[in-house]
Amino acid sequence: MASNKKSPSTDGAGSVLSSMSGPSEIDPPLSLGSSNPIAQALLNKAGAGQALSAAMPDNPNVLGQYGAAAHAPEEGVHVAVEEPLATASTTGETTPSPKVGDGLPELGANAQNAALDRARADDSGCVLTTNQGVPVGDNQNSLKAGLRGPTLMEDFILREKLTHFDHERIPERVVHARGSAAHGYFECYKEQGKLTRATPFAKAGKRTPVFVRFSTVAGERGSTDTARDVRGFAVKFYTDEGNWDLVGNNIPVFFIQDAMKFPDLVHAVKPEPHNGIPQAASAHDTFWDFASLSPEITHMLMWVMSDRAIPRSFRMMQGFGVHTFRLVNAKGQSVFCKFHWSPMAGTHSLVWDEAVKLSGADSDFHRRDLWEAIECGEYPEYELSFQVFTEAQAEAFPFDVLDPTKLIPEELVPLIPVGKMVLNRNPDNFFAETEQVAFCTAHIVPGIDFSNDPLLQGRIHSYVDTQLTRLGGANFHELPINAPLASVHNNQRDGIHRQAINRGRVAYEPNSLAGGCPFQAGSKGFNSFPAATEGDKVRGKPEKFAEHYAQGRLFWISQTAVEQDHIVHAFRFELSKVQTVAIRQRVVSMLRNVDETLAQRLADALGLALPPVMPRASMQPMPTYPPSPALSLTFRPGKTGIHTLRVAILVGPGSDGAQVRSIYAALLADGAVPRLVGSQLGRVDTSSAAPLAVEISLEAGPSVLFDAVVVPDGQGAVQQLGGDANALDFLRLQYRHCKPLLAIGAGRGLLDKAGVPTTLPDGKPDPAIIVVPSGDVVKAVAGFKKALAAHRAFARETDPPQV
Repeated sequence: MASNKKSPSTDGAGSVLSSMSGPSEIDPPLSLGSSNPIAQALLNKAGAGQALSAAMPDNPNVLGQYGAAAHAPEEGVHVAVEEPLATASTTGETTPSPKVGDGLPELGANAQNAALDRARADDSGCVLTTNQGVPVGDNQNSLKAGLRGPTLMEDFILREKLTHFDHERIPERVVHARGSAAHGYFECYKEQGKLTRATPFAKAGKRTPVFVRFSTVAGERGSTDTARDVRGFAVKFYTDEGNWDLVGNNIPVFFIQDAMKFPDLVHAVKPEPHNGIPQAASAHDTFWDFASLSPEITHMLMWVMSDRAIPRSFRMMQGFGVHTFRLVNAKGQSVFCKFHWSPMAGTHSLVWDEAVKLSGADSDFHRRDLWEAIECGEYPEYELSFQVFTEAQAEAFPFDVLDPTKLIPEELVPLIPVGKMVLNRNPDNFFAETEQVAFCTAHIVPGIDFSNDPLLQGRIHSYVDTQLTRLGGANFHELPINAPLASVHNNQRDGIHRQAINRGRVAYEPNSLAGGCPFQAGSKGFNSFPAATEGDKVRGKPEKFAEHYAQGRLFWISQTAVEQDHIVHAFRFELSKVQTVAIRQRVVSMLRNVDETLAQRLADALGLALPPVMPRASMQPMPTYPPSPALSLTFRPGKTGIHTLRVAILVGPGSDGAQVRSIYAALLADGAVPRLVGSQLGRVDTSSAAPLAVEISLEAGPSVLFDAVVVPDGQGAVQQLGGDANALDFLRLQYRHCKPLLAIGAGRGLLDKAGVPTTLPDGKPDPAIIVVPSGDVVKAVAGFKKALAAHRAFARETDPPQV
């Protein structure tokens, strides 16, 4: 842990690594506890930003806005920017890639060349202008006929400003409206030419720029991050041969089998149309009415009612392409493939009570978590795997691979790791990048092709069609974030917001006036795989699509006992919110086909008699599957340890300052984000060493924002915090949400005051509650780190909670 060697002060480092609150007065830290160069840049950025702001203690121009002085407006107050990072959107703006550029545009310039640098604008040292470049003399007052007279219509500056403001919003996405995104790259492990000619997999070490957007599905743009919902996991690859969009989710299956039902699904899960309630939630009658009459949804319901639907972080959830795709090699040979993303940080979730409280404490919890990790250089990583199988294998499966409500167990077709994705740069501008990025399942490249999945076939149309309205027309591909790196040459012209200025008079093919250019690529270009088709025109589904329950049962039996409990609790919560009893009965009836114990537990929880089992659509024997451990969140604990996990250190007057700083430094050294939490901001005197500066108050930083808590020694602090109900609630919720707790010396008294037991409900010692005397701090911190790396101790969980 700590040594006798003098090290740079880390006081306040957690506040630099976070994006909410901070000490009321404290010198900036000299170190963030690591040699990570991005973390150092973040430290420089924070210090320079504070200094830049402090250089303008007030606005002296205000005095010139009134009376006779208003006739001669002064130049706006401004100060020189000594450190470019002070005005940067992100610390990673100089992280280079072929798409984002080198991140070194000249300050005060609007570079229009090379990668995204051509679209970046900076205002440092520049005078304010209109959109036509006219310098604005007064940006505080409209033009009037006399100081008390009417505003004049000729005030073009006012009119331009208001008109632009009135038209700044664009239609939000119908689904996936609430999103967060990041830039990065995909790096291929090994050349995959036998499977596909797609250029991201052309050779080992090849890096392809990516832009990734994570999202919730049902909520509107301003909804909460932590709602129970599917999460979108969409990746745009800027390949050498055009853009490939792998538009997936964090769940490998879907609600419906055919795109014809997609509008009905979305209408059912969205707020009910008569009152617009509830927002970002499926716990209402219309969704469950639709679900209980659509048995194909059963498998997906098991996933959505599991902990998969409340991930701890975007960095800690899997991603799936959902559909079956084709891989095509240079010889025109094809195999089927499903795409899997696995996070290096492991798969971890919230608990429901925590998710609900997070919605109030920080509705941007997932967005903030992703942003902060990238800003401090803790880059999220995900491994991409192929699940490859032939058409002959597909025919032998007991399910249809074209059915998006089915998955292929990893034990049946193992995953082939093919590369990793690293997210190493935040967007510079949320609207220009995260909001305007357009993902479309129709965007594929040579080497990737579609299957006949009827849901995928509908998405190919729907996504493109949506962007035409949302982004204003057919030229949405010219927006900087959507533009491919591959050169675009075609005869498409005109349309609203056209950016390209094409030379010449030819806009057709074939032609001779342009020498036949641009000309088609032939066999070197994209050519659809010539899959054989047969049969009459018909509206319907294949017979294997009729089996709706076996994979729901597979998911259920593959969960740990704790995960099964959470599924029952989720169904109980959702259906308790439903008013129509017949709908509740239908859901229980449907679940009897999945598992009788599940159905009985749910019926008991809802006060229902067990209804008759719902008739099955298929008369064929239900397939049986052995449990698949890979379907449990616990199967992927991760490889990043305690990096980025947030630890609250509760402090008050009389805390052992030396001990606190030692623990703080030890956590920082292993990549965690400690913060000093107290009853209010300000300095607190300590029993040893210099005073401590509280970084965030209990009010602004409640328990749900942290992954663990430390209560250091200090009788005075324990006495003060023991009289603060917020501190006691903090500890109770840390316990209820199964998080690690470390209490040292007198800190044990605060646990006792909060009624937090140190043993499990069965009387055994709680492995994630560590209570030690002050002399055992080094060993205790090591044990605490081990418990923190495991995230939670579910053995202490009870239903209902006892604390």
